[in-house]
Amino acid sequence: MNKSRQLLLTLLLTGGLVACTTTPPQPIEPDTPEPEIEQPIEQPDVELPIEPEVEQPVEPVEPEVKPEPKPEPKPLPVKTEDGKLILGDKEWVFFPGLKQHVKARIDTGATTSSISAVDIVPFERDGKDWVKFKIQHDGVKTGELEAPIQRWVKIKQSSEKDETQRRAVVSGWIQIGDLKEQTEFTLTDRTHMDFPVLLGRSFFNDVALIDTSRSYVQGKSKI
Repeated sequence: MNKSRQLLLTLLLTGGLVACTTTPPQPIEPDTPEPEIEQPIEQPDVELPIEPEVEQPVEPVEPEVKPEPKPEPKPLPVKTEDGKLILGDKEWVFFPGLKQHVKARIDTGATTSSISAVDIVPFERDGKDWVKFKIQHDGVKTGELEAPIQRWVKIKQSSEKDETQRRAVVSGWIQIGDLKEQTEFTLTDRTHMDFPVLLGRSFFNDVALIDTSRSYVQGKSKI
């Protein structure tokens, strides 16, 4: 009996000791609510209305039409069917003796051709009339030329009623196109005129046809 009490007393004392040595309980802090994080509000997907595709009308493509090439104009004739030259109102004249081309005016109203001459000096050689002269136009003057006088002509000036001029006529070779002919020229000062040479009917009546609507039909002769 005493042993049982002692054992019980020992257990009680041991339990009390354990209780005394146990760490006192820590105060319990009240739970602090965690801050709420605002979540983004998701917008509900809104379906946009789909516009129906409208098919555009396709314009018909016209095939490219290439213009037909224009036929090249036929060159105008430089001779008649019977072989005569066709001359315009102006032509290039080649003087073989001078070895140069000059512009000539074709004058259907003039009988004799004329050439611009200055420093004209008649003289006699072997009993025949000769003449010295220089051809001048547009500031260009040739050296001194000599030729026998074929004849003399009297020219009445339109500005002077009663006065006439006596002019020497000489003969010379000229070439127009492929035609080379000898013709007569009156020596006269034409430095104030547009053309140094005038071709009259005595030259072209039998060898050429005049077309006044054209100019320089024959072009420059090949030397």
